Amino acid sequence: MTATMDDLNSEQTLPPARAIRFDRVNELYAAMPEITKFMHVRPEVEEGYRGFLERLRASDTPEDAVTFTAFALQTRATVRWGLDCVQALAPDMTPEDSHLMKTVEDWLTNGSQENRWATLQTALFAPHRSAVVYLGLGVGWSGGPLAPNDLVTVPSWRAPRAVSTAIMRAVGQTRTENRTASLDFVLDRAAGLLRIN
Repeated sequence: MTATMDDLNSEQTLPPARAIRFDRVNELYAAMPEITKFMHVRPEVEEGYRGFLERLRASDTPEDAVTFTAFALQTRATVRWGLDCVQALAPDMTPEDSHLMKTVEDWLTNGSQENRWATLQTALFAPHRSAVVYLGLGVGWSGGPLAPNDLVTVPSWRAPRAVSTAIMRAVGQTRTENRTASLDFVLDRAAGLLRIN
């Protein structure tokens, strides 16, 4: 039996979209070995996403959990997570950052090459490297050529690295006494995205 359009437009809850890149953590490390340049802790054999995230979170360098999540999530999910975190932690933005944040949101709504290029160009020529600028670089480096009629593409590790930098910059710019709570906020959101395992 085929679903009718009314069935598809009903108010029933739809299953969540897949957010992670790979089913297993060891597959992530095999496909993106560059992650080891940015983190010292390695997953145990057959360790799941949530277990590894919690182990990183409890370690001496809980910032590694931010890096891990940025690599573990698919690019659009990584950018969405970064956008939500930066907006929550740095609500008072400069006009330039507000404009760039709008281009990031436009790319999330319509992931066209044109939107990606516009975001990348704005981020590359920004006068200072704010959290929002790194988020824009994450969008620009999310895949495909760097510009129209350009054969150069960026390695796949650059986008998650830029997004993790954006989040850590936003955490670092909160008041010293709020940084632990800010990092907890970011990692609570990460744990919700790493639903399987």
